[in-house]
Amino acid sequence: MRAHELRELTLTELNARLKDEKLALQKLRFSKSVTGQLENPARITNHRREVARLKTIINEKNSAE
Repeated sequence: MRAHELRELTLTELNARLKDEKLALQKLRFSKSVTGQLENPARITNHRREVARLKTIINEKNSAE
C-alpha cells in the first residue's frame, strides 16, 4: 500500500497491519535461516520498508493528537 492510502486508515487498523507485517517478516527471516535461501530475497526488504512506513504514519497520527 502507498503512504497516502495508509494515512486514510485508523490507528487500530494501522497497528493491526504493523503486527501482520512484523509477523510476515519474522517468518521470512526464519525460513531464510532454516533453508539458507529464499525464493525471492527482495521480499524481506519490502516488508522492512512497509514496517518503517507504518511506524512513521502511526507516529504522525500520534503527534497530531
